[in-house]
Amino acid sequence: MPARRKPRRPADLPGSATPTAPAPKRPLLNGRMLKSLAITAAGAVVGLATLGLLWPMPDRALAPTPEVGPASLAARPTRAITLLVIGSDAERIGAPRNGAAPAGPANADALLLVRIHPEGPLQVLNLPTELAVNLPGQKGVKRLGEAFRLGGVALTADAVRELVGLQPPSPDRYLVLPRGALRDLVNGLGGLELSPPRRMSYTDKSQKLTIDLEAGLQQLGGDKVEQLVRFRDPWLGDTGRRSNQQLVASSLRERMLQPERLAKLPFLVSQLQPKVETNLSPSETLSLLAAGLDGSKPVQFASLPLKPAEQKHKGLRQLDPGATPPLWKEPEAP
Repeated sequence: MPARRKPRRPADLPGSATPTAPAPKRPLLNGRMLKSLAITAAGAVVGLATLGLLWPMPDRALAPTPEVGPASLAARPTRAITLLVIGSDAERIGAPRNGAAPAGPANADALLLVRIHPEGPLQVLNLPTELAVNLPGQKGVKRLGEAFRLGGVALTADAVRELVGLQPPSPDRYLVLPRGALRDLVNGLGGLELSPPRRMSYTDKSQKLTIDLEAGLQQLGGDKVEQLVRFRDPWLGDTGRRSNQQLVASSLRERMLQPERLAKLPFLVSQLQPKVETNLSPSETLSLLAAGLDGSKPVQFASLPLKPAEQKHKGLRQLDPGATPPLWKEPEAP
């Protein structure tokens, strides 16, 4: 008779461990440890409170915000820069027809010579587009504003340089601003606060132009500002138009100086870049704005002294003989 096997204990089965007696439980913290932790915690609280007195956490509501000013746009130029601004009567750059009067390729409706000096005031010389000038390759006298139609920026810059007595390579930079870009600039700034000097009402069906402006202080959008700079007073003629252009130039500068508008200038410059003709890069434009928008220095506007218009010159003006070149002195080197 075979011998009986003893029943195997669970401990002998594969994967089973030999049971061991449970170790006696010990207290996690004894009285001495609790007392030590309490002393440490109290020391930490006192230490943090002391640090709070020495270096208190700043109140974010009271913390100063970064100042937004012209200097935040870019570094100023290191020398004086002369910028020729040509206000084109065309709707856009490269338009074959200007949609204005006289009809044809684009003419210069406005000519501004702007001197931006890093340490001096902003100087703006408003040049008369109706000034009689002799242009190379042309018979007889022409309007200064025609130089842009006949020879573009190069001929216009040459005529202005000779007229004002600048030394090459001045003007250093140029900007051609068509009517559409002017409207976009004004609208991008949220409009301008302007005060037209009188009621302005005019309709020209051939140009599809309607001017309808009330006198007095008001907020004007791009369309209305364009009407203001294009209006030719029947009594004041181009002289009145230049006065309106100066009003718009001053208002543009004041609007750009407002912090909320100033912060948007880099974006606005990038948006307008393809809509204008210029040899300024966006960074150069911001550099000139940083210097030109210095509110501590008032803008110096100037104009050329002109003789009264004579019928024999077909409405063209001539310089007053008392105005001898150079009409605009070059600033001394810093």
